Amino acid sequence: MDKYVDEWKCPNAHRHIVQVVGKGFSDLLKQGSFVTNPTEMKKFTLLFIFLLCTMMVFAQNNINGRVLSPSNEGIPFAGLVLRQAADSSALKVEYSDAQGQFVFNAVPQGRYFLEASSLGYQTLTGPVFSFEGSEALRLADLGLQTNAQQLNTVEVKAQRPLIEVLPDKMVFNVAGSINAMGQNGLELLRKAPGVMLDKDENVILKGKNGVAIYIDGRLSQLQGDDLKSILRGMQASEIEAIEIISQPTARFDAAGNAGIINIRLKKDKKLGTNGSFNYGYAIGIFNKWNGSLSFNNRSKGSNWFGTFSNNLGVNQSFTNFYRLQSNLVFDQKSTYRNEDRNNNLKLGADFFLSKNKTLGFILNGNFSDSEGQSWSRTPISTQGAAQVLQVLQAQGFSARDRRNLNANLNYRVNAEQGKEFNIDLDFGRFTRADESFQPNRYFDANEKNVLSSRDFRMNTPTQIGIYSLKMDLSRPLGKGKLLYGTKLSLVETENTFDFFNVISGQNQLDEDRSNTFNYRENINAAYASYQQKWKKWGLDAGLRLENTNSLGQLEAQQENPNNRVQRNYVNLFPSGGLTYEAGPSHSWGLNFSRRIDRPNYRTLNPFVSQLDELTYGQGNPFLQPQYTNNIELSHTYKYTLNTSLRVSHTSNFFAEVSDTIEGNRNFLMTRNIASERNIGINISYPFNPAKWWSVYANVNAYRLDYQAAQGNGFYNISANVLSLYVQNTFTLLKNWRFELSGFYTSPSVWGGTYDNRRFWGSEAGVQKRFLNDKLNLKVSVSDLFNSMQWRGISRFGGLVMDASGGWESRQFRVNLSYNFGRKEVGAARRRNTGADEESRRIN
Repeated sequence: MDKYVDEWKCPNAHRHIVQVVGKGFSDLLKQGSFVTNPTEMKKFTLLFIFLLCTMMVFAQNNINGRVLSPSNEGIPFAGLVLRQAADSSALKVEYSDAQGQFVFNAVPQGRYFLEASSLGYQTLTGPVFSFEGSEALRLADLGLQTNAQQLNTVEVKAQRPLIEVLPDKMVFNVAGSINAMGQNGLELLRKAPGVMLDKDENVILKGKNGVAIYIDGRLSQLQGDDLKSILRGMQASEIEAIEIISQPTARFDAAGNAGIINIRLKKDKKLGTNGSFNYGYAIGIFNKWNGSLSFNNRSKGSNWFGTFSNNLGVNQSFTNFYRLQSNLVFDQKSTYRNEDRNNNLKLGADFFLSKNKTLGFILNGNFSDSEGQSWSRTPISTQGAAQVLQVLQAQGFSARDRRNLNANLNYRVNAEQGKEFNIDLDFGRFTRADESFQPNRYFDANEKNVLSSRDFRMNTPTQIGIYSLKMDLSRPLGKGKLLYGTKLSLVETENTFDFFNVISGQNQLDEDRSNTFNYRENINAAYASYQQKWKKWGLDAGLRLENTNSLGQLEAQQENPNNRVQRNYVNLFPSGGLTYEAGPSHSWGLNFSRRIDRPNYRTLNPFVSQLDELTYGQGNPFLQPQYTNNIELSHTYKYTLNTSLRVSHTSNFFAEVSDTIEGNRNFLMTRNIASERNIGINISYPFNPAKWWSVYANVNAYRLDYQAAQGNGFYNISANVLSLYVQNTFTLLKNWRFELSGFYTSPSVWGGTYDNRRFWGSEAGVQKRFLNDKLNLKVSVSDLFNSMQWRGISRFGGLVMDASGGWESRQFRVNLSYNFGRKEVGAARRRNTGADEESRRIN
């Protein structure tokens, strides 16, 4: 370790710190949980030592500080103007970061004063101060007060816009939507601009698959049905906002070729003890209930918070699959009905160790179980003939039990001179127990005589362990800001598939159709990015390195030459952005990023598993990651009208495809089938036609081209797609709000394999406030015209599939919420004293 410290020429004053932390990092690698190759271990140790030394060597003169709310929380994206005292002319303009921190770099010697502003707060103009220019100047915290005309007597309410277009992301404020109440997390994603779900409820962003889902800023390691189950368990009453980041920077994981969707949960920041209660009812075909109770207790030294929520009810859906295969027609129509019970629990605390140091923890739990039935009828006939040969009837029964527990420990330091340090330690455990039983009966054409029958049962338990350690640091460097960090993550999966033939009511294990697949994936990452602004220009350039180590092992009676799937590869992911502020009316941005989507354990398992009587599933041990290069040019007019042009190219594009097996059966497998090109334009515009009417409109137009690899049986597919989204909010009467929204997507392509018809829907709702805004009643109707039913056609190899389906998309919802505790304006009133004025003074 001394050799490494000497090699990077660390300052003597910091050698001991670097040696201790670096040794701990090296020991962690040697344990074998993360990197097993000695050469790779040395490389990551060297990189980590370099990052530590860089943090301690570089420093730069600047003016820095923090913008705080009345409850001492950092205010993100607050606008700051540094003005010259002589003539009040603006020298520099900055925005605060997510923690309210700001830095003005390369400021010449002189006398200045600051203006700070943010939506919902009074603009603060600070006193004049002198800056010598020879060393960094840390200003006293800028405390903004809530926007009130007379703080001691009059309260003015600021309504957060439903959609916010920020420099680095778009924010859908769920709490401000009437129609969102009563819906779960997966349903809410359909409402977010540019987002849609395909037939399997996979998320698509601006026409692209491969979206990384974050929850409270942390990447969810769960994928597929497991992730969907977690999102269904979330309630709108728990969610503060959905953030859409189409061009993530280097500090984010490289996963997600379409970008990132961050689901930000509510966290009350008001002083004292506060809370809220929500209860909701919905009916489509069947009744549904949801409720939540949340609290927080905030003092000067700590903030405790917690939430319990649940949703109960019966949900029904249907699918139709018209399949042409081996000169036979299979016309399958199925109905699914599930009784779902979801419960969520969150408990956490932040401890304010000092003015700049915070230690926090969060515990999250999701507990869900369901019991389901399915009914399926499949007439089988010869292609081109009207006569039915036989009819397959299948009635299935299933039971699912899921348990998901996650813990996070966080330590944050916001030091002087713009330095920041953040460390996150995460642990998660996910268990799933699925059981299903399906009796199958083949009848003659008249469906009176049973020709044959076959019953089977499946047990598929899964256990997933998730571990990660992440460190992020930032500090001024030169005339800008350096951000860098590391992340180590490990995911271990144990997946069992037991298949039983049911003969005379007895379960008989079919060892040839049963297997166990264990999968272990470790990703080690390091990144660095640099941000700088000069005059009207801004630069953000970064590079992320990720090393992936994975091992999948299949245990089965069947001989399989691919029973061990092992990989080790290293990738570099550059990202960057250039901005130009032409003036108050025009700003431009040019961004680039490279992303990856890795196969998961299900898509790699080479075992052939039977899913139902006519469908098999098989993983692909030769499946390769897909890589995407994105470039985007954006323009903003008067901070409202945002236009962006984008081009992306994906190599090794993979998707789940259906192909033929055993003559009359088909199997599902994920394959690298094509390259994908997406060229599009997106326009977002929030505006107010009248004082009582606000509108958010989004237009997304793009062209998709899928170029098939030679000889893989896939057809080239292209589509020109138009997607529209409009949200109207009307405030016509006191304490009354009305909301009307709708979306439309023209014929498109899902997953590179399905040509889809148009898809559209609309919603309406009304809100009434009572008891000085403490009690809120919301009533809404979703999918007014019952139009949200999908349909698509797939052609692959010897199979043609015409698929369609739908669910209880039209629902009547009622939601009642009550907020209790101390108001923020009260906290602001108590803090508006002579003593507190001193805390707002700029030295």
